[in-house]
Amino acid sequence: MEILNSDFNLDTDLPEGVRVLPGISPEYAKILTKPALRFVAQLHRKFSPIRSALLERRKEVQAKIHAGEMPNFLPETRQIRESHWNVATSPEDLIDRRVEITGPVDRKRVINALNSGAQVFMADFEDSHSPTWTGTIEGQINLYDAVRNNIRFTSPEGKEYSLNEETAVLFVRPRGWHLIEKSVSIDGQSISASLFDFGLYFFHNSGELVRRGKRPYFYLPKLENHHEARLWNEIFVLAQDELGIPQGTIRATVLIETVLAAFEMDEILYELRDHSAGLNCGRWDYIFSFIKKFSHRSDFVMPDRSFITMDSHFLKSYCQLLIETCHRRGIHAMGGMAAQIPIKEDEKKNLIALEKVRSDKRREVILGHDGTWVAHPGLVRVAREVFDEKMPTPNQIRVNKGIQADLQGIDAADLLKVPDGSITSQGLQINTHIALHYLESWLRGMGCVPLNNLMEDAATAEISRAQIWQWIRHGRIKAADFIDALEQEMRQIRLEVGVEGFQMSKYDLASQILTEITTSGEFVEFLTLP
Repeated sequence: MEILNSDFNLDTDLPEGVRVLPGISPEYAKILTKPALRFVAQLHRKFSPIRSALLERRKEVQAKIHAGEMPNFLPETRQIRESHWNVATSPEDLIDRRVEITGPVDRKRVINALNSGAQVFMADFEDSHSPTWTGTIEGQINLYDAVRNNIRFTSPEGKEYSLNEETAVLFVRPRGWHLIEKSVSIDGQSISASLFDFGLYFFHNSGELVRRGKRPYFYLPKLENHHEARLWNEIFVLAQDELGIPQGTIRATVLIETVLAAFEMDEILYELRDHSAGLNCGRWDYIFSFIKKFSHRSDFVMPDRSFITMDSHFLKSYCQLLIETCHRRGIHAMGGMAAQIPIKEDEKKNLIALEKVRSDKRREVILGHDGTWVAHPGLVRVAREVFDEKMPTPNQIRVNKGIQADLQGIDAADLLKVPDGSITSQGLQINTHIALHYLESWLRGMGCVPLNNLMEDAATAEISRAQIWQWIRHGRIKAADFIDALEQEMRQIRLEVGVEGFQMSKYDLASQILTEITTSGEFVEFLTLP
């Protein structure tokens, strides 16, 4: 695929006020059409000021937490939580969502995920995507072709990939509100990455999906409150009107992956009620958010990642509350990601990994989840077997799990209970290893990285570097301890990849960035921003 031809530039035919800074290659002109960019610019001009105000509101809330004010359920929205209402009924193809697979938007993995046997594939422009211009636009092209069943891929070895007759239902996750697409500017201002990802996909594919008897489905990441959900709903309403798509055609599942959103789950569903496809326990980002929001509090220092299991009180409470909230509103409560991946070279280790997946999925379905996530096609069958055994119905929305009485007692203290556990040198080394290797891969354009037989994405790397910062900040380790661990990692990498391999890598830059953000006086909000 042609990436960029510097002699070919369609900027002269762009909508007024729109700039595509790298220019538009002939291949990319398929996606970056004048009508599509005009639609994206319309979204930007209408909603960018609201987005900016909401991001400022995040800073104000964070300042209050630093000052000692802790999150709680909102008194002003009590009526929404306590009154009787339901979200829109699920479309037929979303009634059974027992296994969902997630992954990046590169061509081969899109095909493999759609063919995986999972009920849903979430094509990810966010945590498992390194947002290079090339990767982002080619991802849009890949989804354009997939929607039309016209996606093919030939590997360097000559292996052919194409779609099966039956495929997973396609969801798309745009980038979060905090990110921009710096390669595109509207009226001199970089566009929101959320609006860019959503706008291009919706413009090109919503009509085609409807013609095929399908719908445009989305996953919405990193929302912190119901005002941010309201913004998405307003975007959906305008987008459907502009393209002549019936209102309520769009459906979106919100990832509850910030600790503040956990206090507003009812309100988030209410704001999106005509476009809602439920909530999802985004567990890894949720842990990161917990560390980040309370990073300045010495009584909220988290132990090694190995102690932060889904049986931890704060995580179990959050999952139970999500399930009860969704089921009370007549919609799906989705479980979280199994980070394990098959280990082909070691059958014993592979069996142990698969048993961990089974145990995790068994816990989720017994708790009451209506489906779960996996990161690898090789885990679809394992997860499905567990849900088939424990959930004979398409979902558990109408099933009384006998937990409602307990859930009524879940309060702020339950959601804010710090897990017990110690901080060890091994934990520091593991966190350093994950953060360094992930960041190096991300800098090379890979946002989803297998490390230590786990599929790591931005969320798990965020946990690792956030813990290091928090431990240094509150005197649990010294900055010198981290530097020693980082130097040990770098020495090991040089031995493994050799001089030439190291020179071709991004490890020096990754090490520099990681050092800066873990030893700085202020917590850097997101790893990927620097």
